[in-house]
Amino acid sequence: MTVTALKFNTVELNSAESIAEKMKRLRAEAQDSARTHAQAFVRALAELEMLAEDIAHGGEAYPVGIRQAATRLGPDLAGARMNVTSLLGRDV
Repeated sequence: MTVTALKFNTVELNSAESIAEKMKRLRAEAQDSARTHAQAFVRALAELEMLAEDIAHGGEAYPVGIRQAATRLGPDLAGARMNVTSLLGRDV
């Protein structure tokens, strides 16, 4: 039977930032990045919503199937945008 020594990473207790502080800082950075990303998502939904409305009201220039798809998607996009905006306002 052989014995293998376990190697543990030593934690420096005298470091300027404790592990708990580092975890808290990293969590806050991740949440800030997620909020920024979600805000970009809202802007993209708004842009796509306007594009769908333009196509839906574009008349004969667009094929009927494309106009119908844009007409159906418009309200869904508006609802999704309002939902995400509401969630961002609640800090969920």
